Amino acid sequence: MPRSPVSVEIRSGPWDLAAIESFLDSAVIPLRLATQGSSWPLVQSLWFLFDGSALWCCTQRDSVVAKRLRKTPQCAFEIAADAPPYRGVRGRGIAALDPEPAADLLERLIARYLAGRDSSLAAWLRARVADEVAIRIDTLAVTSWDYSARMKRPSTA
Repeated sequence: MPRSPVSVEIRSGPWDLAAIESFLDSAVIPLRLATQGSSWPLVQSLWFLFDGSALWCCTQRDSVVAKRLRKTPQCAFEIAADAPPYRGVRGRGIAALDPEPAADLLERLIARYLAGRDSSLAAWLRARVADEVAIRIDTLAVTSWDYSARMKRPSTA
């Protein structure tokens, strides 16, 4: 995967770039990617990696998300768990599709999300790798939030 030039703008939130990078590196949850269609936006969930300046995902070259990003590369995203304490990163960026790094990226995503285990899902994904494209989202403008402190349970000592 080629490394993107550093292009992360922090718009607001409690976290600095190091905290954002730490969260993105440790969050093994799907990224919710919003893409624009002809009349309505659509949100898709994709596995992701962060390389320090760009978010990377994989999809099939003829998928709805790929078609939408080819037409309109501006997109938005959110990476946040569904369970408390609520915290995460959301923002916007510019997506580009590239088939060249897709095979390597897919292996890295399988290792991250499936803990490297050889499962039927991993085998199915690998069997379709010839039709995968990498999605690189860069020129990121991000916002973070972290409600951990206010969501702590009071001690009952």
